[in-house]
Amino acid sequence: MKSIVKGGGLIAGTIMMLSGCSAVGGANDANTAPYPAAAPGVADGPVVIGEPYKIGDTSYTPAAITDYDDVGYAGVYSDDAAGKTTANGETFDPAWISAAHKTLPLPSYVEVTKLDTGRTILVRVNDRGPMVNDRLIALSPAAAAQLGLDEGVAAVRVRRTNPPAAERAQLRAGRAVPERIATPASLLAILRTKAQALPVPKAASQPAPPIASANAKPGDDRMEIRGNEETSEPKVTPAAAAKPAPESGRYIVQVGAFSTEARADAAAKLVGGYVAKAGKLWHVRIGPFATEADASGALGTARSKGFRDALTRRDR
Repeated sequence: MKSIVKGGGLIAGTIMMLSGCSAVGGANDANTAPYPAAAPGVADGPVVIGEPYKIGDTSYTPAAITDYDDVGYAGVYSDDAAGKTTANGETFDPAWISAAHKTLPLPSYVEVTKLDTGRTILVRVNDRGPMVNDRLIALSPAAAAQLGLDEGVAAVRVRRTNPPAAERAQLRAGRAVPERIATPASLLAILRTKAQALPVPKAASQPAPPIASANAKPGDDRMEIRGNEETSEPKVTPAAAAKPAPESGRYIVQVGAFSTEARADAAAKLVGGYVAKAGKLWHVRIGPFATEADASGALGTARSKGFRDALTRRDR
């Protein structure tokens, strides 16, 4: 993979100007203590790089490239990945902001930018994949929800970064960090031009090709990318069971609508809301609240988690 940083001085220069101020409202190491406790078995060391391996006819060599910066397609983990073991030995939780990548060290931290909107989030990479050659990264349902990726596959920029310790601790504890500052229009235009040269992604329903590796299979083949597939009537999800849809109240916060139940469930867990199905979509909501003023705090929470289109509406 070629690094786009090496391909143009404008991108490198823009990155240098943005260094040190990449987060809006992000935590500061000097005044954030103690850090949130990570889940058992979740740590930033020892770092795993791994042996070369193949996906189909393509070979991949994991490497610790400090300035890794690339454009490609992002997809989302399949719905059945919850509770399975990642390539670095952690347990996959759909509600955490995590991702799988084919060559980056595990764990690594990357900024993922959705090129059609310019939105950027910080993600912790702790797994190998995706096991589809034309995908650059596979996002957890919660990461996809924070990024606003609900169409199954989208063009993104993935840039390795070294965030403050407080932000790393937030992600290790399963909590999202604030969305990064908006990508400058000049840089976004360059990234979009690069994305236009990408091959059209394969149909999301195609099965993931098998892996041939001399050692353990990195991530197995469990990360088939799923698109906007129609889903049967949902069962009661963990997030919905923890906080059932309320029967009364005048105002609710509408966080977002999702094409799959798993992504809605992850988003609901992220903001402390609940899932309600309407037609072919799953809606994430918070509330109810007696007054619009009472709902303002929940609205702020939803937007701080990356759901910038969240709004307060009267519940009828």
